[in-house]
Amino acid sequence: MKKLLSIIFLILLSFFRATTVHAITDPRSVPNNKFGIHVADPNDLPDAARLLNSSGGSWGYVTLVIQDDDKNIDKWQSIMDTMRRLELIPIIRIGTHVKGDSWVIPDDTDIDRWVDFLDTLLWPTKNRYVVLFNEPNHAKEWGYKIDPPGYADIYLKYQKKLKERSEDFFVLPAGFDTAASSDGEAMDAETYMRQMIGARPEMLEKMDGWTSHSYPNPGFSGSVYGSGKGSIRSYTWEIGLLRELGLKRDLPIFITETGWVHSEGKYRTPTLLSPQEVANRLATAATSVWDDKNIVAVTPFLLNYQDYPFDHFSFKKLGSGDYHPMYDAYRNVKKVLGRPVQDEKAVIEGAPDDLLPHKLIVDSTTQITATIRNIG
Repeated sequence: MKKLLSIIFLILLSFFRATTVHAITDPRSVPNNKFGIHVADPNDLPDAARLLNSSGGSWGYVTLVIQDDDKNIDKWQSIMDTMRRLELIPIIRIGTHVKGDSWVIPDDTDIDRWVDFLDTLLWPTKNRYVVLFNEPNHAKEWGYKIDPPGYADIYLKYQKKLKERSEDFFVLPAGFDTAASSDGEAMDAETYMRQMIGARPEMLEKMDGWTSHSYPNPGFSGSVYGSGKGSIRSYTWEIGLLRELGLKRDLPIFITETGWVHSEGKYRTPTLLSPQEVANRLATAATSVWDDKNIVAVTPFLLNYQDYPFDHFSFKKLGSGDYHPMYDAYRNVKKVLGRPVQDEKAVIEGAPDDLLPHKLIVDSTTQITATIRNIG
């Protein structure tokens, strides 16, 4: 009888503790709903799900920012759990904090704390998408310095530590402002990328994908048919430059910021595009510009922002529960039923003697009560 009980327990245990292979999966190898959105407030996640998991779609992407003074595990685990229930894939951009009028430069002393925090969280999908910081070709984004080799060093140090902890971390570089010029306040993206890769060419092999801020410039108001650097197709220019610098792979592309400004902000600006025109351009981009097999995710900026400086990007109307026309235009775009790879894992808590009865009676029914904890 003890042998039979042991066999039953082992069968149950093997079911709930399936072996996990730790390595990123190529998101292009499974059905993938590339459409996403940038969210400033996690309370907006239900609206994000209605936007993205529509018109045949599921498991859309959401870009969220976590600052180094906001590493609250309970808070962010609750957000991850919500995203799992809503079938949303997080792209987490980590950041430092603002000091004066610029973002503090990340340093080595915080790497282990970030790794501990990110690894403690249970993510909705196997791939844990992490973007390392933001637009370092702007001085204000990098401690009022422009330092391409310094960014390359920071990227490689964080990438190494994250991968040592878990190969499931899908580590992405910061997106660049491709419209910036070398004026002392910023550095032209081409110059920055050449200096960054020139200083640490191994970055080309260490990047799991490419992050792009492909805004339609000038003035976030450019044509949906624009091309080249500083356009809505900036990602193609960036990948072309990376190939010139030695890239040999087809990198997965994550457009974590893009989109047009509209006239209806805190203060109406009639010289800007109308919300309806932005909606038209967004729908056109979704069915043409972003129809690229290497694009994994597109998360336009921004679902909801109720004040300066991003009010003119907001899909949501100010002071209202309603949305501008671009919400419905984007929601109505035909999407894919996403099937991201997930870790299906749970553990049965308690010892075998606590779980199973000591005797099993022939032709009888035995009820077993167990506590099962999700660790997937």
